[in-house]
Amino acid sequence: MSALIRERRTSMLVDKTRPVPRDLVERLCELAQWAPNHKRTWPWRFAVAEGDGRARLGNAIADAMDAHGDAPEKVAKARTKYLRTPTVLVVGSTVGDTDQRTAENRDAVAAGVQNILLAAASLGLATYWGSCPKGANDAVAGLSGFEHDTFVSAIIYVGWATESVAAPPRPPVVLGRID
Repeated sequence: MSALIRERRTSMLVDKTRPVPRDLVERLCELAQWAPNHKRTWPWRFAVAEGDGRARLGNAIADAMDAHGDAPEKVAKARTKYLRTPTVLVVGSTVGDTDQRTAENRDAVAAGVQNILLAAASLGLATYWGSCPKGANDAVAGLSGFEHDTFVSAIIYVGWATESVAAPPRPPVVLGRID
């Protein structure tokens, strides 16, 4: 297990022509739901963009960025960037009944995203965890069919790896002590 964790890399060096089977994406999403989830609120929401759906995702994000006042070059890049991998997975987190529960939901979804990334790596898939651009959350959540107040926690690029990426150095662990 420690080797998988150390070897997992963020990468978009993928075979753009080789699709990721839908049942495999569904299995990755199912594994996300095994992450710790306080009070069993089951906050995970998933949507997959493939084919033309990736362009629709890019256009929805670009339009929101444009309305938000982002630079034209960033808006133009957003229109095509989701075409870089054959599959893009949008992962959302539902709002809780309290601020604390909302925070716990987001933590559970983040832990679930890590499950997705590790499972994908074990299958030979390359992944890249991207954030939803500022001002685009509602557009992406709506396009994904999520509840209106869902927070988009991750936009994950997924494809079959064509190259491996070297591990960047990590800082030493600093472990404090509570006496």
